[in-house]
Amino acid sequence: MNHQIIDDRNTALSIEDFAALRENLHEQRLFRQEQLEQLSAAATTRADALLDRQSASQTEVRVKLAASARMVLADVEAALARMDRGSFGTCHLCRRPIARARLMIVPQARYCTRCQHVREAGR
Repeated sequence: MNHQIIDDRNTALSIEDFAALRENLHEQRLFRQEQLEQLSAAATTRADALLDRQSASQTEVRVKLAASARMVLADVEAALARMDRGSFGTCHLCRRPIARARLMIVPQARYCTRCQHVREAGR
């Protein structure tokens, strides 16, 4: 039985795909939470060495990694919330379905490929 959650002329997301994407998002959330914990722990153990030039550059890298991890974590949690609300897989701009192939690669995608390109071109 092939249940369709998101239906588009060239793409469809099955119940099995949806479950796999949910699992992927849960794994990503756990990974990012653990990453943030590790980065936080590394920052506290090296707090006394901040005067050293190498430590300062390592701190800068940790700060940037933590910011990136927080941003991805927020995107993942937003995608899980969209799943719970029933709006997962719908582009935030054009309201059309996001292609299955895109969601399988970037399950936290908020925009279809076309709208993503439009957003990036506007930067």
